[in-house]
Amino acid sequence: MVVLPGNANRGHVRHDAGRLELQGVTKRYPGSDRPAVDDLSLIVEAGQVCVLVGPSGCGKTTALRMINRLIEPSAGDILLDGESTRNRNAASLRREIGYVIQQVGLLPHQTIAKNVATVPRLVGWRRGETKARVAEMLELVGLDPAEYANRYPAQLSGGQQQRVGLARALASDPPLMLMDEPFSAVDPITRERLQNDFLRLHRTVPKTVVFVSHDIDEAVKMADRIAVMRDGRLVQYARPAELLASPADDFVADFVGADRALKGLSLTRIEEIELDDAPLVEAGAPSSDVLDRIASGLLVPVDGDLLVTVEGRPRAWMSVERVTDGDEVPRGPVGSPGPIVDRLATLRDALSALLDANARTGAVVDAEGRCVGLVSVDHIQGSWNAQSESAMAPHG
Repeated sequence: MVVLPGNANRGHVRHDAGRLELQGVTKRYPGSDRPAVDDLSLIVEAGQVCVLVGPSGCGKTTALRMINRLIEPSAGDILLDGESTRNRNAASLRREIGYVIQQVGLLPHQTIAKNVATVPRLVGWRRGETKARVAEMLELVGLDPAEYANRYPAQLSGGQQQRVGLARALASDPPLMLMDEPFSAVDPITRERLQNDFLRLHRTVPKTVVFVSHDIDEAVKMADRIAVMRDGRLVQYARPAELLASPADDFVADFVGADRALKGLSLTRIEEIELDDAPLVEAGAPSSDVLDRIASGLLVPVDGDLLVTVEGRPRAWMSVERVTDGDEVPRGPVGSPGPIVDRLATLRDALSALLDANARTGAVVDAEGRCVGLVSVDHIQGSWNAQSESAMAPHG
């Protein structure tokens, strides 16, 4: 749980708060032949990420908006930590639920700091507490407060704006967050980076999250539980592995896709497999030290190449001859670091990066961008084989 300053912790949520339960929730609109959401029941335990997926018009966004009462249910009940949201003042309820949307929704005439401070100000935090919280949240989402706090939304990229949206949603430390296709409006590279950043953020600040997506690959990567909807009804509610292995019916099987085995690579993250050691040499290091490490077996080139780094961050693959051709490892921007894979990326993300770069090996980096090892096509193939053998093994 994030500890809030001063009196901001009065009446604050428990670290295990955020259990959400939908009980027979239905939404009917006048003149419609069928309910937009029909008898939806599911439970999201505290700290879990639930992703709602399904074709357009299936009711997933309507279901999301009923949770914070932007849309009022026609029937059924929604419980947050055992209390019906019907018993809460709607405006007060919304201030206690983080909300992130596709278009971000930042106020264009206000600075980034004021955007992030929106809810803390509304709930009466003191000025000093709010300022400290804004700086904390911007740092948490990877934006330097000194650089970004006084900028305006139009001065930020789409990915940066989405980070600010996350910071704003987290600012009052809500037990529950609602996210409506938050990453779909950015380019694929930024989207993958934001997904990984969100997963890292969720580990740091666990929240109950209900996440709407049209992308089953994103759902498999992000979710603890996936709810597949069709025509307003829940078709299957399961863990990603179960959904891929045992679709409830032909509709779910078709929606998941014929490449379920390939999607299974999204169930494993790079951090879960053993990586090869990377042959790292720091720019500016004495060439004699590099040669000594190679001679002693402490440094093993990959296909005759070494990975030059700056403060541990990959800079370029270079041949041993070029690295040691002189008194020190070259400092200038030479060559390419090849594919770089986030440690939180899935094996499928890694395979895609390697194939796009026509490479068999890629550098794996941590949250600070420092290399922690190498992943290869052979690694991924081995994991896929292990998953296939496990799926085919008898259970019971």
